Amino acid sequence: MTNQLQAQNTQLFNPSQQPVEQSNHMATVESSRAAQEVQAAMVVAQKFPRDENRAFSKIMTSCQRLKLAEAATYSYPRGGQQIKGPSIHLAKAMAKSWGNLDFGIRELENKNGESVVETFCWDLESNVRETKVFTVAHERHTKKGTKTLTDPRDVYELVANMGSRRLRACILGIIPGDIVDSAVEKCYETMRKGGGDKPLADRVREMVLWFDTKGIDKKLLEKRLRHNIEAIDESELVDLRMIANSLSNGAAKREDYFDISSPEGGHAMALNEELKAPKEEQKIEPQPEQAPKEEKPKKRALKI
Repeated sequence: MTNQLQAQNTQLFNPSQQPVEQSNHMATVESSRAAQEVQAAMVVAQKFPRDENRAFSKIMTSCQRLKLAEAATYSYPRGGQQIKGPSIHLAKAMAKSWGNLDFGIRELENKNGESVVETFCWDLESNVRETKVFTVAHERHTKKGTKTLTDPRDVYELVANMGSRRLRACILGIIPGDIVDSAVEKCYETMRKGGGDKPLADRVREMVLWFDTKGIDKKLLEKRLRHNIEAIDESELVDLRMIANSLSNGAAKREDYFDISSPEGGHAMALNEELKAPKEEQKIEPQPEQAPKEEKPKKRALKI
């Protein structure tokens, strides 16, 4: 009886203990639910295994879509060489077609201005798991120095961007390499065939306009191609598309491909300065009022 009274008094005078117990109970329930979900997925994967020939055919069919083919690869220079490979978009498309894979990005911890993130890809049939755990500092490095990120949206985009690169490596570590190579080659073939009914000149014009919005004018493109933009062919357009993907994903910078400091890059530098500089409001100075002109009386002719 005395022990029961002491236990009741402890709960009454220590109300903070109850939320802790509830939190631990919820964590236990969530952990148990996740374990049961994984076990169920593994049972289903064993009961309905993938047909590799059918999965390969689905991957090849997906690579025939022009939009996916255009975003399927990336390229950036490192050590005097061009590093090329499949992008996260192609990796996700292959994972969905390959089937029986569990993959994703999970934030394990977020404190003290950094996030601990885990990316994983799990083959539920063979029970092979590829995992990467890394730390992302909530910082953005610019030419003006390091900027600390405090906006939750900026932090989320930074973590998602860093996580997508590791997730790509996890997926490519599970799917066989020969299938990945065949998918990349199929995407190249799709881009070389062109955009269906859209003429090459129209696609080149759209590409030039896209680069111009990034501060890369026509002269810089022609300097890299070593000929006029009108003489571009399908293979060169594919290379420009890979550069555009690298710039969009943040895998490379403009200076890695184009000589921005050259005279041809003057327009690009001027455009950057114009975008960075705040627009000054135009002040309209009041003009002094002019005195009205006096009209001279008109002479009238006398009628005789």
